[in-house]
Amino acid sequence: MGSIDQKLLLKRARAVRLLILDVDGVMTDGRIVYTSSGEQVQAFHVHDGLGLKLLTKGGVDLAIISSRSSKALALRCRELGIASVFQGVSDKIEVYEKLKSDMEIDDSEVGYIGDDWVDIPLLKRVGFPVAVRNAAEPLADYAVYVTSRSGGFGAVREVCELILKAKDEWKGALASYLEKH
Repeated sequence: MGSIDQKLLLKRARAVRLLILDVDGVMTDGRIVYTSSGEQVQAFHVHDGLGLKLLTKGGVDLAIISSRSSKALALRCRELGIASVFQGVSDKIEVYEKLKSDMEIDDSEVGYIGDDWVDIPLLKRVGFPVAVRNAAEPLADYAVYVTSRSGGFGAVREVCELILKAKDEWKGALASYLEKH
């Protein structure tokens, strides 16, 4: 898809009712670290977490679809209040179609953030396809927006703020923090 004009970008972002995220390389920096006892360790950026909470307050539903499974991800999603978490998924399109059906929404109302080839089928379907800055080639070709930040380093927050701004929710979200004593 490549780049589109700002007006069309904001129109697509404004339509998002469901934001779906990949995990490794999007919510994390993509590295997989194991402790000596075999436990997987993942690092999640705190800014992304607040962005996701703000997006939820702004009326956007969230879902996670990941090919891998992780206890750390389950814990992080509980902390963030994300109920639609699908781990160990081999067919992301199947889960995507079920989510759309359950929510009674169409492709144009869905955003997806990805970083690797397994994400291309979803990027080709959704109305607001996003690739993180450090995504594998050729993901940018299937995205209408490529983040300026890398996955695991605030890319998710950047997308959340873009959607909130497109929906005219960003100033209100910020004001709620400015008004606190």
